Amino acid sequence: MAFPESFLQDLKMRNDITDVVSGYVNLKRQGRNMVGLCPFHGEKTPSFNVYSESGSFYCFGCGVGGDVVSFIMRIENLDYVDAIKYLAQRAGLDMPENNYDDSMGRLRNRVLEANREAAKFYYNTLCSPQGRKGLDYFHSRALSDRTIRHFGLGYADDNWSSLCTHLKSKGFKDSELVAANLAVNRKNGGGIYDRFTDRVMFPIINPRGNVIAFGGRIMSDAKPKYLNTSDTPVFKKSANLFSLNNAKNSGKRTLILCEGYMDVIAVNQAGFTNAVATLGTALTGEQAVLMKRYADEVIICYDADEAGQKATARAIPILRNSGLNVKVLTIPSGKDPDEFIKSKGNDGPAAFKVLLDKCGNDVEYRLQKLKNAHNIQLTEGKVAFLEEAAKLIATIGSPIERDVYSSKVASELGVDKNAFKQQVTRASRRGERAEEKKQARQIQLELSRRNDKINPEHFQKPRSSSAEEALLVYLLNNPDAYEVISARVKPEQFQNSLIRRFFEYFGSRIEKGKDPLTNVAADFTQDEVSKLYQLMSQSISGVSTEEAMNEYINVINEESSKLNSGDLAEVSNEELMAYLDKIRKKKQ
Repeated sequence: MAFPESFLQDLKMRNDITDVVSGYVNLKRQGRNMVGLCPFHGEKTPSFNVYSESGSFYCFGCGVGGDVVSFIMRIENLDYVDAIKYLAQRAGLDMPENNYDDSMGRLRNRVLEANREAAKFYYNTLCSPQGRKGLDYFHSRALSDRTIRHFGLGYADDNWSSLCTHLKSKGFKDSELVAANLAVNRKNGGGIYDRFTDRVMFPIINPRGNVIAFGGRIMSDAKPKYLNTSDTPVFKKSANLFSLNNAKNSGKRTLILCEGYMDVIAVNQAGFTNAVATLGTALTGEQAVLMKRYADEVIICYDADEAGQKATARAIPILRNSGLNVKVLTIPSGKDPDEFIKSKGNDGPAAFKVLLDKCGNDVEYRLQKLKNAHNIQLTEGKVAFLEEAAKLIATIGSPIERDVYSSKVASELGVDKNAFKQQVTRASRRGERAEEKKQARQIQLELSRRNDKINPEHFQKPRSSSAEEALLVYLLNNPDAYEVISARVKPEQFQNSLIRRFFEYFGSRIEKGKDPLTNVAADFTQDEVSKLYQLMSQSISGVSTEEAMNEYINVINEESSKLNSGDLAEVSNEELMAYLDKIRKKKQ
């Protein structure tokens, strides 16, 4: 991307990474860095670090890292050029002359424009004679015309070319409609046809107010019953929520998580505008992290049938791991929210509010489920329930909360509180030991880098790769040393192809008098950028010395000589760790 270096440096200076990230993450100071809960994966303990001095971030939990541009690309789901535009607008900077490749940005804009036109077309069709079937369906579900307008609901008729014909008359190309997943290429190469036909349509609108996708419910017995837009340049199904655009403006830090579009709309029509739903998939960690941005608490309001209960059980830990408080609303008589509200007539909203007010948290819900699964009138059932309840309570992080639930369960079942608390403590210790073993295995795996998909050659050639990575980090910390380094080691001696690419790239920029890191978000993939910042974040400050640099170069030369001589003796992990420990101790 041909953005001027001076513009990019000014852009980053005016968009301090701590200020930008603080708009999405609650940061707290920890030494020279800022830390918080990662916005890219669910976690209870902060592992997301922001380094104000270097203008970078890195999460030790999920391995995502980069600069302020990389952060905006990920958090706002933007490509590089759109992220630059976003930050320029934020800082009040004018974009430079249009001499950069904005093809992806233009495609994204065309997809959004096509979606907006499609939403208008579907709504107008719904309100026309050919949309009578769809309108009757919505009215049969007790939706008012006002609600239909508010959600922009529509109808795709049973003509396989209606939308395509309309949008092409508006100047859209076949390729743009396919990219938006509004149309599908015919297998025989004979043009395109509408993806949605004979369906009532639900526009999916992001928090910025853009139509990014659609969900459609079939009006016949054909399958699938619900069809959703596949992933596009502006939409990722696993990272968005239906009606979040409404919920974010509700003025509440609580979200009601429903199972489907109609439940959300019914709850919203009843006056509860903070309802959202997933998009045809089970709840994902990305969606939970997205909810955390707008809420502190989530009330799960899934259907009362077996499928809904299974979905509830699966959703609870995902939401909890994202730092959200979780409550579970149980609807009587096996109804879903839509059915329950309608069954109460004019009293529906008030009756639903009563359910919301009295719903218990996820621990109470799970304890009740355990109690229902055991016959506590029998001794063996009582013992089995208490053992399972102890395991559940042992997973609660707060000692006070554990004590409250331990006392409550012991009292309800008439057992000695201290005896039950001992059972909880034993279960907690077993869980801690299991977690310690899991963490130890994870650490061993990370040290070996066996599963490193971005830099797999590290595991294959650990000694040379470790030296090459360390020399790269040294170079980034000491660009003035490039002339000395390049005189003693050449890129072709690097046995790790990713690190070789990095070394060649940064060397070229340094030779031209440019800052090494200014443009990495444009010139490497997001995963490669994360890997680079991982190496920088995990480097040992004590070994970034001139003496250490000389040792790294010596190792690279030695390993390169072995390769040239055919001596490919393997270096064990133990030898590698001993070598790194030796360097570390020398610098202390």
